[in-house]
Amino acid sequence: MKPRKIPMRSCVGCFESKPKKELIRIVRSPEGEISLDPVGKKAGRGAYICPDPECLKKARKAKRLEKSLECEIGPEVYEALEKELESRVTPNG
Repeated sequence: MKPRKIPMRSCVGCFESKPKKELIRIVRSPEGEISLDPVGKKAGRGAYICPDPECLKKARKAKRLEKSLECEIGPEVYEALEKELESRVTPNG
């Protein structure tokens, strides 16, 4: 059997290329709503980011999410994304 090809995606914060399953997808739905896509199957335009709040800060500072999703993103959306990322990333201890 051939080994399966692992889909790779680039983080919009640090630009590192990683396996798709290690990254979190942020999606802009056809209605314009921006949300996290934990499964990676929601319809809409997507951007990938590491599960690291620092990557989100870098992406926010350079407006990389806005460029990737092709829309304006308000500060309240970034705050909600930060809270969701922090709740997902809990230190193993």
